[in-house]
Amino acid sequence: MSAAVIIWIIAAVVFALIEAATVSLITVWFAVGSVAAAVAAYLGGSVLVQLGTFVIVSGVFLCLTRPLFKKIAVKKTQHTNADRLLGREALVIKRIDSIENSGQVKIMGQVWSAVSEDGSVIEEDAKVTVRDISGVKLVVRPAG
Repeated sequence: MSAAVIIWIIAAVVFALIEAATVSLITVWFAVGSVAAAVAAYLGGSVLVQLGTFVIVSGVFLCLTRPLFKKIAVKKTQHTNADRLLGREALVIKRIDSIENSGQVKIMGQVWSAVSEDGSVIEEDAKVTVRDISGVKLVVRPAG
């Protein structure tokens, strides 16, 4: 086996590892192109033929299949049960202070990070109502 074949196989493995780490559906096609270039090298193709094979195969696969895979892998909104917390009452277990970026509430047996709806400070042991969910934080206001 020639050095060129080994180099192309190593390139294919590197591209495959990068794809496994990023899951971007881009470098996988360079791995396929590297395998095609390794075949060209094995069959005695010149360096120019190997590079051309790599570029053409990678480009064709990238242009033709990536849109298809992106359509298949469209991330759908994943519904959670977090919406059930909206409108419910919670207990402040750590002072809510937007300046210090701190605050936690306990609701339905779970501890959540929390921010006040209007940016005001809400003291520990206060009752609050959940108004919204922003990322992984509950947006609350004093109950009542």
